[in-house]
Amino acid sequence: MTELPMADRADVVLPVVAADLKDALESALFSDDPETEREALSALVAADPAFLEAWGRLSEVARDDVERYAYARVGYHRGLDALRAAGWGGTGYCRWEHPSNRGFLRCLATLRDAAAALGETDEVDRIDAFLLDLDPDWDDSLVERS
Repeated sequence: MTELPMADRADVVLPVVAADLKDALESALFSDDPETEREALSALVAADPAFLEAWGRLSEVARDDVERYAYARVGYHRGLDALRAAGWGGTGYCRWEHPSNRGFLRCLATLRDAAAALGETDEVDRIDAFLLDLDPDWDDSLVERS
């Protein structure tokens, strides 16, 4: 990948998610039962497959590493589509500081973790580099706090 000067790299900010979807996500995340949470999150992505935060959260409550990988991979690819639609040309930033970018970055971080669990070390290295390329201030603890 060719390094571009910082001034030549624009910040891409994904569209804000509708308030009703955010509310439904918050409701789904407050369940004490993992199966209930999975069902609620699954219903959210079925209702709006472009809802990246729901894909990321669904990957976090998956039953196993393969399921986690699959959910995160779908969210990652949906996120790439969203980034491109927002004007990203493969070289801009997608920073955690913008709340609407967090669903995509969560999917990417979860994909990396699932790839590690499956022994996909080359993919882990690529994703680590991609996360830092998208957000030079990337820190995994960002995902854990939100």
